[in-house]
Amino acid sequence: MGPPRHLDLLPDLKAKRIAWPVPFANGVEQLLALKPSRVVALASGDPFWFGAGTTLARRLSPDEWHAFPGASTFSLAAARMGWPLEATPCFGLHAAPLTRLRPALAVGQKLIVLLRDGAAVRQLADYLASEGFGPSALTVLEAFGGPRERITKARANALPDTAFQHPVCAAIEVAGDGAALPLASGRADDWFQSDGQMTKRPVRALTLSALAPQPFEHLWDIGGGSGSIGIEWLLSHPTLRCTTIEPLESRAVNIRANADRLGVDRLDVITGQAPEALADLPAPDAVFIGGGLSQALLDWLTANLSPGTRLVANAVTLESEALLINAHAQLGGELLRAELSSAAPLGPKRGWKAAYPIVQWSVTL
Repeated sequence: MGPPRHLDLLPDLKAKRIAWPVPFANGVEQLLALKPSRVVALASGDPFWFGAGTTLARRLSPDEWHAFPGASTFSLAAARMGWPLEATPCFGLHAAPLTRLRPALAVGQKLIVLLRDGAAVRQLADYLASEGFGPSALTVLEAFGGPRERITKARANALPDTAFQHPVCAAIEVAGDGAALPLASGRADDWFQSDGQMTKRPVRALTLSALAPQPFEHLWDIGGGSGSIGIEWLLSHPTLRCTTIEPLESRAVNIRANADRLGVDRLDVITGQAPEALADLPAPDAVFIGGGLSQALLDWLTANLSPGTRLVANAVTLESEALLINAHAQLGGELLRAELSSAAPLGPKRGWKAAYPIVQWSVTL
């Protein structure tokens, strides 16, 4: 069982040939229905690197399958380009948006990308140009390693009028004057579209430091605003998860757009009011309260969260500050007051313009 292009490469066999349908998921059920027959599933390259192996292994017991990996498309592409594979980010974008590339776009970066189909090549080139990386060198690899192999080299902003054919891979050498997304928490505010409700850059850096993300953890971001906290949490590591809870529909829509644009479309956005919207969510490892702080919310969290959950809350008003001071007296943790000022015009000269002080409470329950 395999794609028609793979079946066509086989010699004459007595075995029954079954074409894998589109979409891929339909073929999984068809394959599983063939048990207990002995079945060979054909796939290109390494089935456990953006391949079918991971999907099938989840549905079969260890004694029901055996894999025979070949050289992956990534390995073949790196060998052709002369790039060190261990230092080259690799992306499988068969069913994922091109914006997944955004955190990796920086001048000098080399990337290898698996694409959905031939049309996606031009979409990739247009996306790179729209982000300011039009001069990037593209090497388009069609049917790589097979008898239909074809290689095309071009700039993203000067792609030839060619009909590219599936399966297709692109090697990218990033160039241009586009902005690189910084690696450290506390990215500039203008990376995030907002209606003004946003945890600003210095406070966001302090907040991410207090949240202290670790691999495979899940964050609840309560009162998402622009989504900046949840997005920066997800940018810290690809295994992290985040659910943002935002009561205003307009802000929830904006959070979704920010997350998608910055390459973390895995952010879950819930439109609702805490604590009511929290009851059926997967349990968190960390919680941030950026909006909607109340005694009722704190009581619900401390009563329902598991021991070991990290909780961080920021307050600006005297009323919310009093809540955090009281919570600190009862539950301990750390209480931080940050006062920030920035230089601003003062007549013909300059002076310090103070922002509202921020009180931050962090605790491990």
